[in-house]
Amino acid sequence: MSDTILETDGLTREFAGFVAVDNVSLRVRTGTIHALIGPNGAGKTTCFNLLTSFLAPTRGSIRFKGRDITGMKPAMVARLGLVRSFQISAVFPHLTALENVRLALQRARGASFDFWRSESALKVFDDRAHQLLFDVGLSGYTATPVADLSYGLKRALEIATTLALDPEMMLLDEPTAGMAHGDVDRIVALIRRIRQGRTILMVEHNLSVVEGLCDTITVLTRGKVLAEGSYETVSANQEVIAAYLGTVDA
Repeated sequence: MSDTILETDGLTREFAGFVAVDNVSLRVRTGTIHALIGPNGAGKTTCFNLLTSFLAPTRGSIRFKGRDITGMKPAMVARLGLVRSFQISAVFPHLTALENVRLALQRARGASFDFWRSESALKVFDDRAHQLLFDVGLSGYTATPVADLSYGLKRALEIATTLALDPEMMLLDEPTAGMAHGDVDRIVALIRRIRQGRTILMVEHNLSVVEGLCDTITVLTRGKVLAEGSYETVSANQEVIAAYLGTVDA
């Protein structure tokens, strides 16, 4: 049996003649943390949107656990176990951290968001919600309105709402973007904790985060795969160095 959980073949996306993702063939191994990196304009976000079905490819295919998911609706992809962090709008600023996770759990179990239901009827989700908040380091913030949380803690809460769907594979889009050093360390530690039993694909600009977390790195530039391998391999690649210095891609 193949150890590949997610793969693309010839994945391409064009916009009015501009090729944003160009013939990308990607293989993500089960149980690993895999990073997509590259300079601005390299096609990382477009590739991520293709993988999560927010965009349809012009050409090429996407397979998850051996199943062709090309063109599927994002909700169907999520139900298969491929979930994009920060995708679910379950983070409401005027609800508490506990209430946000409880709503995500309610949706994960196939129910609609029954805001009309009594508080007591929703308490069936509390034990799991408390566990998820503990897992992401938010046990002390269960009754705190999200609007009062720091940026880093909000990102941790967003990961908790994603974990509520019990995904087999998580796609994290810039999980440490805009964070202070302390918050970056907190999120890195969180990703290390939640990787057990899961596969993670992440787009990340912070190369120290990539170095410390990722098993495999794919470097994109101008929509194409420039290099792939361990951090040591890609960081020593002269084409990669040139791309980040701006001589290959702006």
